[in-house]
Amino acid sequence: MKEEILRDVERAVLTLNVNGEPAQLLVPVHKTLLEVLREDMQLTGTKHGCELGECGTCTVLIDGKPHLSCLVLPIQVEGRAITTVEGMASGSDLDPLQTAFAEIGAAQCGYCTPGILLSARSLLEENPRPSRGEIKEALAGNLCRCTGYTKIVEAIELAAGRMA
Repeated sequence: MKEEILRDVERAVLTLNVNGEPAQLLVPVHKTLLEVLREDMQLTGTKHGCELGECGTCTVLIDGKPHLSCLVLPIQVEGRAITTVEGMASGSDLDPLQTAFAEIGAAQCGYCTPGILLSARSLLEENPRPSRGEIKEALAGNLCRCTGYTKIVEAIELAAGRMA
């Protein structure tokens, strides 16, 4: 009986709104949102990076704003809108940012790309015509080890122009 009580204290039933779909999950309370998305929901577009909140690889949108999912506990975001890279496309139609990244070749290895795409999406929703400086500032928390960011910034500018 005591073991059963401990097990209930270590897990919680949560309803998360991920990519517009409610999901009820029984998750260990110590798991991060990153772990729940990848391991419990099989949404593997959100990547493990540093797990210290320094690289931006695990960026998701919470109520439209970028957050590092490695630093968020799922209980903190219960009932809030969570968007992962899987939620950017509409059916088979890619988001304009995804299309621009593919056309320009903005992704090299692609590991950082989901976090960058989501940070860029938040920026464009807030500021549809950002300057290069504003784009760079919005991406400051997303590290890419493969590029000099030039094509990434160009792809965001291209998408912004198409979306305006």
